[in-house]
Amino acid sequence: MTPDIALIAAGVIGAVVAVIHGVLTERFMVKPVAAAFGDNPRISPAIRRLIPILLHLSTAAWFAGGLALIAAALWFDASARLATALCVGALYLYGALGNLAGVRGFHPGWVLYSIAVALIAYGVL
Repeated sequence: MTPDIALIAAGVIGAVVAVIHGVLTERFMVKPVAAAFGDNPRISPAIRRLIPILLHLSTAAWFAGGLALIAAALWFDASARLATALCVGALYLYGALGNLAGVRGFHPGWVLYSIAVALIAYGVL
């Protein structure tokens, strides 16, 4: 496997996991939270609008990171590729460790982001 293919593979894993994460977040977090708040007057309309955005923030960051890794492998020079890999690698590592700490056991999210981090490391070393 070439370093470019490793970065592309990490980007594809990151983007696909992000899309799945977004769908599951919407179904199991955003909708139930919105339903629980209902028309509670203590929760302002601004807060109700912000909650879905904040819950999907990691999804957006992971998806953008995946696209950035693919672009880095295809078009960036060595220094831009390294900077992109370090930033996205840190983002994915944080996601993997956070997921591991949260579920405290096997979960496809932390496993796939750990694989992506390993591919990123291979792609830049």
